[in-house]
Amino acid sequence: MPFELVPGTSLHYYLVNFDALGNERNELDGTKMSQTLIEMLAKEPITDVFFISHGWLGDIPAARDQYRKWITAMAANTADIEKLKQVRPNFKPLLIGLHWPSLPWGNETLTAETEEAVVESIVSEYTERIADTEPARNALRTIVTEALEDVAPDQLSAETVEAYQVLNQEAGLGSEGEAASPGNDREPFDPETIYEETEIDEDSVPFDGSDGFILNRIFSPLRSLSYWKIKARARQFGEGGAFQLLSRLQQAAGEQTRFHLIGHSFGCIVVSASLAGLKGKGVLPRPVNSLSLIQGALSLWSYCADIPVAKGKPGYFYPFIADRKVTGPIITTQSEYDSAVRILYPLASGIVMSDPSFGDLPRYGGIGTFGIQGNGLEISNIDMLPCDRAYLFEPGKIYNLEASKYICRIPQHAGLGGAHSSINEPEVAHAVWSAAIGV
Repeated sequence: MPFELVPGTSLHYYLVNFDALGNERNELDGTKMSQTLIEMLAKEPITDVFFISHGWLGDIPAARDQYRKWITAMAANTADIEKLKQVRPNFKPLLIGLHWPSLPWGNETLTAETEEAVVESIVSEYTERIADTEPARNALRTIVTEALEDVAPDQLSAETVEAYQVLNQEAGLGSEGEAASPGNDREPFDPETIYEETEIDEDSVPFDGSDGFILNRIFSPLRSLSYWKIKARARQFGEGGAFQLLSRLQQAAGEQTRFHLIGHSFGCIVVSASLAGLKGKGVLPRPVNSLSLIQGALSLWSYCADIPVAKGKPGYFYPFIADRKVTGPIITTQSEYDSAVRILYPLASGIVMSDPSFGDLPRYGGIGTFGIQGNGLEISNIDMLPCDRAYLFEPGKIYNLEASKYICRIPQHAGLGGAHSSINEPEVAHAVWSAAIGV
């Protein structure tokens, strides 16, 4: 299929599929979608490219479902589209969705009949996400075997603690604090603290061969490791495959073609890293025109010149701010109903969530809760607006949009994430379109 249809809308998008190493996968006919897009940009009068990344999703059907919902919401904002046509009379958008394997944890259905088969099923799932080594497999076997005996012990056994430490070492993740790259910007891994700070109603997730087993409290350090490993993958994919694709697209496009980057959750890391390039030293053919970070699962200090809780250190993504790689507005969203970023993010960092370190702001916290913060930035904290009100976005300025009024629906099977993925709202689309319109 040359493009992905969005039924009932005037828009469609192109899906570019990458593997876990950041290599683009071939289409069914053996071609690369990136080459199709490059040829299109060289031949057609595209005015605006929307470069979009999902967050934690496991497979292509899930990515397609997310993009279908996003683009349906965008297409419904006809007033914004008409305004874009007025600003750019020949408005012709190209929407590109990236897919990268990104599921940090899931509610695995256990269909195996024997205890041994259950153990090996979970070991197989999590070696893919964390580390596919023999020490990692053995550590996982210890953890799962003990969980089968008691999913809610008063404290972790010495054997389980040691197994978690081995797994952390095999994951290859750093613990370098607030200024480090996504995936390494955490405290030293402490499975006992994570276990003690995790509060899950064990009666609601009993082991009965269903999805609930992996949600039990004893697996909280495992979910934390998986979370940070996928966070690191988002940064690696963004600096590699996504950066290369964005560079090639800009090279192929006309000089007047505008580029707009949109990310959700870990996808905010992807699009930010695609601007920065490897270790922040990548050079794009030209700046992009807007950046939208929707319920970002990355540090609130990521973009500042000087982190208040780590004086003298800039945020990991500050270089692309300093180099003005975004000429238009940068917008973020926050929602109190997003428990994935509000609760799980600091918990995964291995800290006590109620311990703020800088006024009302914590040492570790996500953009989806606190917005972009820190020194050396021009920031405006405002409410997300209804669709009939206009934003007055200024170029080069950061806007943290309080969106709890709109990002608030908690789906029936949302699990621990709350409203984290409830972003398919017209008001969210209105903010993204408004950032793209520019000034």
